[in-house]
Amino acid sequence: MQVSGPCLRVLDGSGSKLSDRPGETISWHGLPADEAATRLAASFAEGLAETEVASRRAAHGENRITAKPGRGPLLRFALQFVQPLVLVLLLAGVVTAILGEWVDSGVIFGVTLINAVIGFVQEGHAENALAALARSLASEVTVLRGGCKQRLASTMLVPGDIVLLAAGDKVPADLRLFRAKDLQAIESALTGESAAVAKHEETLPEDTLLAERCNMAYAGTVMISGQGAGVVVATGDHTETGRISRLIAEAPDLTTPLTRKMTVFSNWLLIAIGLLAMLTFAVGMGRGESAFSMFMAAVALAVGAIPEGLPAAMTITLAIGVSRMAKRRAIIRKLPAVETLGSATVICSDKTGTLTENQMTVREIYAGGVRTTVSGSGYAPNGKIGESQQIDGALRECLLAGVLCNDAELCKNNRHWEVVGDPTEGALLVVARKAGLDERTLQKLFPRIDEIPFDSARQYMATRHEIQGVHFAYFKGALERLLPRSVSMLDCEGLTVPLRNDEIELAASSMAAEGLRVLAVARLVIGAACSLDAVSADAGLQFIGLLGMVDPPRPKAITAVKACHRAGIVVKMITGDHAGTALSIARQVGIAKAGERALTGRELAALDDEALRGVLRTVNVYARVEPEQKLRLVRALQANGEIVAMTGDGVNDAPALKQANIGIAMGLAGTEVAKDAADMVLTDDDFAAIEAAVEEGRGVYDNLVKFITWTLPTNFGEGLVIMAAIVAGATLPITPLQILWINMTTAVFLGLMLAFEPIEHAVMHRPPRPPETPILDAALVWRIVLVSVLLLAGSFGLFLRELAQGHSLAEARTVAVNVFVVVETMYLFNCRSLTRSARRVGLFSNRALWYGVLIMVLLQISLTYLPLMNRLFATAAIGWLEWLEILSVGLLAYLVVGIDKQVRGHR
Repeated sequence: MQVSGPCLRVLDGSGSKLSDRPGETISWHGLPADEAATRLAASFAEGLAETEVASRRAAHGENRITAKPGRGPLLRFALQFVQPLVLVLLLAGVVTAILGEWVDSGVIFGVTLINAVIGFVQEGHAENALAALARSLASEVTVLRGGCKQRLASTMLVPGDIVLLAAGDKVPADLRLFRAKDLQAIESALTGESAAVAKHEETLPEDTLLAERCNMAYAGTVMISGQGAGVVVATGDHTETGRISRLIAEAPDLTTPLTRKMTVFSNWLLIAIGLLAMLTFAVGMGRGESAFSMFMAAVALAVGAIPEGLPAAMTITLAIGVSRMAKRRAIIRKLPAVETLGSATVICSDKTGTLTENQMTVREIYAGGVRTTVSGSGYAPNGKIGESQQIDGALRECLLAGVLCNDAELCKNNRHWEVVGDPTEGALLVVARKAGLDERTLQKLFPRIDEIPFDSARQYMATRHEIQGVHFAYFKGALERLLPRSVSMLDCEGLTVPLRNDEIELAASSMAAEGLRVLAVARLVIGAACSLDAVSADAGLQFIGLLGMVDPPRPKAITAVKACHRAGIVVKMITGDHAGTALSIARQVGIAKAGERALTGRELAALDDEALRGVLRTVNVYARVEPEQKLRLVRALQANGEIVAMTGDGVNDAPALKQANIGIAMGLAGTEVAKDAADMVLTDDDFAAIEAAVEEGRGVYDNLVKFITWTLPTNFGEGLVIMAAIVAGATLPITPLQILWINMTTAVFLGLMLAFEPIEHAVMHRPPRPPETPILDAALVWRIVLVSVLLLAGSFGLFLRELAQGHSLAEARTVAVNVFVVVETMYLFNCRSLTRSARRVGLFSNRALWYGVLIMVLLQISLTYLPLMNRLFATAAIGWLEWLEILSVGLLAYLVVGIDKQVRGHR
């Protein structure tokens, strides 16, 4: 059955890709398989003819994700310079070039170039997200064409192709299944569902959620068991993965809170510098000075007021934060993200693989009328079953059934345990190992004679074994299928007793209420001549027990969530898993309290944007959420004024990771798509690392504020000195070249040492900074003004005093320059903490600072006494009395700021 390809029409929509009538969308999971084939002009028996394939490929293109064209490298590099903070630095370079100081100008332009290169490289990393999506579809696939099976590159598929699936295959496109025998898929990367999904070919209601469309196989997911076949309904950009690609491409590259604040700060700085320069020029002209001399004075003021070291300090402080975070297992991909996490007000966490291990674990066993807890988590066979050391009776038989009626394998890869096959079956092998039952030994002692594979219609699996001359059939599956067929049960000693239905159902309900997935096991003694197929339809099973399992929380997740709450950060869970499972895990880790509910994706879809913003203030758990809904939740939180950190590991998390103010991907279990869309990657997948990263982020921001609070008084003080000299009609106390010396040397050897300050005590006990809070609050602005005035009074006062005592202009200027450096040095110790004294911080807790002070002292001595430096910078040697006066000014400034801390307080 074939029709021409051009009549097929590509449309957008979730699961609704192709139609032969314009404007119509198709929910493929809601159509019978035969009707789907008819719509696609496909034949289950023959596949497509090669001529038809060529026609359709011309119409629909190759089966690959289209990469969005990015900005060219030259444009991206040029844009690194179009930022207010960088413009300030460029202006400083231009001014020094005008003054003929080519060395200083070259240094400034060099710093600017380094900043631009760093930003350019980082931005290039962000372009990899769509490329990773394209790689996720690249594989080989078995296709039926012209009645013959072929192995082809997945990129060659077209709508209507018949694809054959087997265990281990990565699904190459979106398929409507028409044959499924024991077919199971792992779809956690796409849907967030941690357990394997059993596939079938039956028709489903049109409103079935993505995670529940069991008659579909989606591109990028992996088949772990069984065999099947499906017809391609969507390729490339029109698959569910392609839809996620569009969501990633549409998500804007957000500016960070620090970037926005520094932009505002730099704009105000530019305005202030411009106004001061013009005011200086106007005042001088009003006093009758020449236009040239006033222009040079205005240039000197601008040089003094521009904080040349600020962009470099910001970059280096962030880079040090990156290094510190790396030691705490958080890798930063974009520098500003270091500080952004410290600003976060909400963390939206995925469940599977983030808060949980993404490893199914048996937590409880009901056997012989007794409920037994199991310790340990994940696939590592560490832990124990109950309090007793003896495993026998119904409990041992329950574990034995779980091992023998099982197709999974447990293996150790380096130091990590892994399961090959269904994670649920893997959990049964792990719990048996905890009881000392090795699956390989048992399978050799009691080899499988016959089997009935799991089927979604039967909802159970059965295997046959001979144990001590008796043939047993073991059954494993849904309780609602096995319990009605059971007539007896084993007691705790392994003896046969009458079936206690009510007790068993109560135990199952209790497990389910705790968020456990419940699996039942039973057995039947059969004759040696009987086939397993013959007995499987009969009643008369002997019920053995129940195994309750869950994808458990990570051990440190509970502590990490508590720490986030203590720091004033709200933690929300957003997952594609079932509401009951999500709510149970949320309660265990402390995200949800007793009585709180989970909002499902279906309920979420019924809310308008305003209603959703209201719900987000009270509901912390969101389940059965699809990728675009995760994106919508992040945007709604941002509309509420929140700074959002989003964690995740799957393809379905990538759009929200990019939209969030900071995206956090898992390094071990995370997909490449998630990692490339994120700003930060956790190398050990532990949610607890986020707490450490938040702490580091807050420390980085504190150190940046300390640097700004330290450097601005110098710049403003220099500007005030220039203005005061012009107003007074006096000679400039410091020359533009001397100003450059002060600014560049102190910024490098004093100010940058603040980047090495350790994180202050109790940084995680204060709430996040409100996003609208400026970098400098009123108390810090006052402190900057105070120190600026002290610098003005000290430097200008001693300059005039030196001239009055008959000292030369060079000596007077040397005193003024040293006043600035000494006051900056003393003030540096005040800035190690904006709230506490240097003594309480610890004099030697930042050794880098002392090295910087020592180097600065040596530089000032050389500036003052070396003849070469005297000639270059117009300085002169001064006596010990002048040094005593200079140090007295520095000590006075230190004491005044210390008193201001105590009297005014801060934060």
